[in-house]
Amino acid sequence: MSKFPHQAEDIILPERLPVFPLRNALLLPGGKLPLNIFEPRYLAMTDHALGAGRLIGMVRPKSDEGLHQDLYRVGCAGRITSFMETEDGRYLITLSGLSRFVNREEIMDGTPYRMMEVDWSGFPNDPYSQNEEELPPVREKLLGVLSRYLSESGMKADWESIVSAPSQTIVNSVAMSCPFSPDEKQAILEAATCEARTETLVTLMEMALAEGTTDMSDIDDKPSRLQ
Repeated sequence: MSKFPHQAEDIILPERLPVFPLRNALLLPGGKLPLNIFEPRYLAMTDHALGAGRLIGMVRPKSDEGLHQDLYRVGCAGRITSFMETEDGRYLITLSGLSRFVNREEIMDGTPYRMMEVDWSGFPNDPYSQNEEELPPVREKLLGVLSRYLSESGMKADWESIVSAPSQTIVNSVAMSCPFSPDEKQAILEAATCEARTETLVTLMEMALAEGTTDMSDIDDKPSRLQ
């Protein structure tokens, strides 16, 4: 097991982790992901996590086809920091991103959800990513491109709140809210550091601006605001 101090407590990162394959969702270290859990297998997964450190691994399938899709090797573990059960039996949870991991091997132990043997060693700084030093040139570039992107896409945002937020918070919000493709979101996730993640995000927004693909009028589930 790996052990990292997290705020006032120690978080144990286990060698085995229940994983939730979801192609369009993105969880990053330091980010927050709300989830509506209703399928029986994922209700069982959440029950398991609540009794075992409250950790769930978010991983992205390589496609939407098939019942047992191939997964990308890199995912991100989140800790359940908010939980509510609805009258119709659903779970409404929020995962707070803690650390990325590499899938090593799937564990076939009869659970209705997928379990993975995971390796945390490639991401030793993830639990401390909220303490990364701000880099003014990268931040300035991010804000400049983001301003253009929001204007072209028609998304609403509280700009004063954006410019006063840490870069990691901005990157997490933009990456989760904007309609990048699943593979583009995976590239953001796999960027080595917050600085590299920022550069990847800036490149994706610049590409969308250059290609004129920021118009979300034809997207059914388009976000109306930056989260």
